[in-house]
This record gives sequence, C-alpha cells and structure tokens, in this order.
Amino acid sequence: MLKMKGITKTFPGVKALENVDFEVGSGEVHALIGANGAGKSTLMKVLAGAYGGYEGDIFINNRKVTINNPIDAKHNGIVIVYQEVDTALVPHLTVAENIMMDYIIQQKNVFMNWKKIRRFAKQEIEALGLDINVNRLVSGLSLSEKQMVLIGRAFFHKAKYLILDEPTAPLSVEETEKLFEIVRKIKNEGISVIFISHRLDEIFKICEKITVLKDGKNVGTFNTEDLTIDQAVEKMLGRKLENTYPKVEAVAGDTLLEVRDLSGTGGVKNVNIKVKAGEIIGLAGLVGGGKTELCKLLFGEGKITDGKIILEGKNTTPKTPTDAVKNGLALVPEERRKEGIFVNETVETNITLPTLKSYCRGIFMNKGKIKKVSCENIKKVGIKTPGEKELVRNLSGGNQQKVAIGKWLLSVAKVFIFDEATKGVDVGSKAEIYELIGGLVKQGKGVIYASCEFSEILGLTDRVYVMYNGTIAKELITKETTEEELLYYSAGGGLNGE
Repeated sequence: MLKMKGITKTFPGVKALENVDFEVGSGEVHALIGANGAGKSTLMKVLAGAYGGYEGDIFINNRKVTINNPIDAKHNGIVIVYQEVDTALVPHLTVAENIMMDYIIQQKNVFMNWKKIRRFAKQEIEALGLDINVNRLVSGLSLSEKQMVLIGRAFFHKAKYLILDEPTAPLSVEETEKLFEIVRKIKNEGISVIFISHRLDEIFKICEKITVLKDGKNVGTFNTEDLTIDQAVEKMLGRKLENTYPKVEAVAGDTLLEVRDLSGTGGVKNVNIKVKAGEIIGLAGLVGGGKTELCKLLFGEGKITDGKIILEGKNTTPKTPTDAVKNGLALVPEERRKEGIFVNETVETNITLPTLKSYCRGIFMNKGKIKKVSCENIKKVGIKTPGEKELVRNLSGGNQQKVAIGKWLLSVAKVFIFDEATKGVDVGSKAEIYELIGGLVKQGKGVIYASCEFSEILGLTDRVYVMYNGTIAKELITKETTEEELLYYSAGGGLNGE
C-alpha cells in the first residue's frame, strides 16, 4: 500500500496543496478527480518526483521513503504517464529504443546488444497484449500507441504504481476500450493504477475508489459504488452544476462564412459548410474523421488544393494563419500547449499577442495599456492566476485553455473555430467555456465547434455537420437528431444508401 500523509506544496504566491492525505492499495484502480487547479497533477508530480521541496511524508508498505526526483520514484516502483506523451518520448528513435531507454543509458559496454534490446521490448509489448512493431519509429505512431509504449516502459521498470494523467483525452472510443483492457490486465498482476481524468463516466466504469481534491485539499475518498456522477461533480465544485450546457438562444443572421468544395491537406475532401451570424455549428465525428484537419485548413494551416472560403461574401481563402487572422478568423486548436499558447511566456503576453500591434506606436509598446487590458480580460474570462505576469506553464489545464480562448476575445474576429475546446477540462471550467462561447453568439459572431463528444454537440450547437474520412457525411438540425444518429454517420453509415 502507498500512503501520502500531510502533503503540502507551495509555489510563489500559491499554496497548491495543503495537508493532503492520499492512499492506494495494491492492485487497485483509484481515481483522482477535481476541478482544474484542484491540485491533482501537483500531488502526482510530488509522488513521481517531478516536484521536490514539499512538506509531508510518503510511505510504501508502511516504510517511509524519500522522493525528491524521478529516479527516486522509479526506484520505489512509481511511474507516471503524462497527458502530453510526446514530451516523454524521442520521436526519431524506435519503439524498442524508447521502451529500453533507461537500460540503454545505463549500459557501460562499448557495443550494444540491439537484438537483446529488441527482444526485451517485444516481451513488454506482448505482455500488454499489443501488436506494435518494436522496430517502428515513434514518430509514426498514433497517440494511443505512444501511450502503450510508455506503459510498456513502465512494465520494464517493474512499476508497482502507475499514474495515468488524462490518458483517454486524445483517444477514440475503441482506443479507450483497449486502454481499459490493459488497465484491467495490469490490475490483475497486482499493479496499482492512479487514474486522473475529467471524464467521470469512464472513471465510474474502470475505478474502484475515487479521491476528490478541491482547492488543494482532500474532500474525501469514496467507493465508486457509493457515489453518483452528480454527487462527484458536487464534491468537486462545492455546489451543484445546474445547467451542463448553458445554450444561448440567438436568432441566426446572415451567412458569415461559406466553404465551397474545399479540399486539401490532411485528407479533407469536397467540404461544403455555411456559418451564420449568431449561430453555433457543430463538426461531429470520431477521432481521425477529419475535424481537426478541416479546422486547420480553414485557418490557413496546410495547403488548399481546391475550393473556396468566402467570408461575408468575399473570397478570403487564406494561405497562412496570418491571412486567416486578418480576414477575421480565430482558432482555438486541439493541442493547446503545442499550438494554442506559449507556455513559457506570461499570461499577459499570451492574451495580448494577437492584438499587440494596437498597443504599439512605432517601436514603443504601451506597457500600461497592455497590463490594463490583460487584467480586464483575465477577470472577464475567469482565469485563475496569481497575476498577469505568471507563466502559463504554471496554470492548470483548464486555465491554460481559457488563456487560449481569451487571447481572441480582444480581436475583431468574426468567426471562431473551437477544436475539442474542453479536452482535459473539468466540468466546472467546461460550463465557463460554454458561457464564453454563448457570449460570442450574443455578439453576432459565428462559431464552429468541433468535438467527438456528441453530448457537447447536442447541447451547444444549432446545426451539425458530421464528418467521416475527411468529408461531410451528413448535415443535421441539432434539435432533431440523437447521439445514435451522429455515431451512425460518423462511422460511415449511409454513404452507400445504407
């Protein structure tokens, strides 16, 4: 059994954890949940050795252990798989080399036994019931396969406690089920799994116990069978969530954006859509259906091979994102840390960057105005931060997403494109993001909302374009459709008169 007692962790101006107790039994799948900024990732980073300088004690089988760095954690059988799997892998190395990386580094022989390394790696992959060629480069793997490589690495390290941080956020339904099979297999071998996720339905499906954190404190630990999803949400937020999808009823105006016969990078083929002022249109589809590729193409990222993008009656087909911004488009991308924000810059810099020119006169910047508008926007968007000078990397995932959205609210964009806007975001922050989107609709903006969460599509949008294999499979009126119908067309149903 692993126990954390009285864990307190403080950052400049913020007490991230305050006297937190947490424990997980052997062979147990234990969920750790809470709103963004509750302290989940901080607690697990303490356990995984990423954060030293904490107060409190950690015990394994009643033996006090010292964990000040990742090496200490590994020596005690603790391994973490972070949400951003690419940060833990070397893309130009093979699957075998990534799984066996620590082993390779520790070898003192002049000549490496690569046959042995490949054999060991294959054993770990096969032990998980997977079929991945260990000679493949990691750069060619899907996100789910990359996760499995990291889990295979944990197996090689003989991990006793495996921490999975938002493991299902980038996965399809089928990939999620495969992950759950592996989690059950790991559990049966006596390995404990700590499961961090905002997808509560999945937690109730795979976990035996749930620990809830709120504002850096432990609210309590519960048997999953003794708790409902609504009760879990109430404990996370400290209140009931009255309206999951606060839909704004607005009268649609004239057509703002029209896409005609668009084809291009990423397999996008012959796409036709229209977006009206004061309207939210959904792009529904499964992972790999082409939603993200279409969003990027609309924003000038990629090559358009055919078709037109017409904004307010004018052909404004962008060749670059700069063109798209000038034309009045804004994109909140799926991979916010890689494409939507500068994590090593301040909140102030990120929020004012798209409109920086308006705060400059020649080579001089009006720093007072920059501070004023950034502080106003931080308050408007509801970003939880010690101040406008805080680095974005120190914010929670939900607050990082609010920064990614907030930077466009100062612009003169007419059409806002949201690609998986609530990925990795807690239910409370989701509602706040939905309200921000509703505010855009009230202003007469057009919104494209791409999501593989069909409940979101049904709760937020007015019309839905269902994507399959890079093209529009069906256009539907939201209030007249169902999740089952969305899934049917997302999976290719109806393409041949079926």
